[in-house]
Amino acid sequence: MRRYGWDSRVADAFAPYEDEGLLPGRIVRVDRGLCDAVTAEGVVRAGTAPVATSDPTRTVCTGDWAALSTGTARDGSGAQAGPGGMPEVRAVLPRRTAFVRSTSSNRSEGQVLAANVDIALIAVSLAEELELARVERFVALAWTSGARPLIVLTKADLVGDAGTLAQLAADVEASAPGVEVLAVSATEEEGLEALTAVVGGGTCVLLGRSGAGKSTLANALLGEEAQDVRAIRDSDGKGRHTTTTRDLLPLPGPAGGVLIDTPGLRGVGLWDAEAGVGSTFSEIEALAEECRFHDCRHESEPGCAVLAAVDDGTLPQRRLESYRKLLRENARIAARTDARLRAEQKRRFKEMSAEGRYNAERKRGPRRKP
Repeated sequence: MRRYGWDSRVADAFAPYEDEGLLPGRIVRVDRGLCDAVTAEGVVRAGTAPVATSDPTRTVCTGDWAALSTGTARDGSGAQAGPGGMPEVRAVLPRRTAFVRSTSSNRSEGQVLAANVDIALIAVSLAEELELARVERFVALAWTSGARPLIVLTKADLVGDAGTLAQLAADVEASAPGVEVLAVSATEEEGLEALTAVVGGGTCVLLGRSGAGKSTLANALLGEEAQDVRAIRDSDGKGRHTTTTRDLLPLPGPAGGVLIDTPGLRGVGLWDAEAGVGSTFSEIEALAEECRFHDCRHESEPGCAVLAAVDDGTLPQRRLESYRKLLRENARIAARTDARLRAEQKRRFKEMSAEGRYNAERKRGPRRKP
């Protein structure tokens, strides 16, 4: 189990369930109310009904540590299994980290993609034009999850020369301050040694849009054809979903560790990501400390250090616009899910509207009734 991330922290969290004859296991796949979990006795198929919840951010997911009833407890007590003798997940241990995004539904629910992750590998294909705003979005979600983001520029062999590759990497680094950026070519086995040295021994989740080369990269890290690989479409250069479930797979080598591969993500909405946005745009947050007003919105206020940096060229206008966009989106999601915040925003809107009417009437005088 140590190869899958079992350590003293997990052991302490599981201790209360040991006396119940339950077995510890790590979830390696979830599928339609069932899951596969790896235990000291091997992989078992288990039901998740005992821990079912209406909160999608708390449902069992790949990477979770769980307490299972299998009928084969190590102390011989034989913890009772579920209906038909099927093992069941009786409890999910507290998560150390969790990668959560908002769904595209009108209910603005969160969806947990992976749990207990150390490093979030963000795959960005060099076979197409860089979308720096998308990179920033993924990085913000990674920081929010509690994992350390690492950007992997895939298909580096398709870039014509070293100078161009260096410039592309520099552009990505500027969009993700403090985040390591590695350029790799899984097919040519370039850059894999450096990447393997980083991911070994921990839990990594591989994220990116369809066609980013995630499955090819996963196979290279795993040392086998564990994931299906399909060609991208010629019509738009985008890929199809070759990975349809989130799978936790053991990495080779003495360091061990595991990799969670995920389906291609077309949409990655923010979820409670204000802190992650701040980390992604750390240079803007640092500049904001120098603004004249502590509540400066960096729009037209006098003494705004952020706008001054845009004017003198040290801060790209694109970065500021992306920062504003992600903060607005995060606030909008929060407003939909927090009744108190909705009421507060409604009150502030009314006050601003009243203030606007008051100022307008002062300028032109009160309206006369016909």
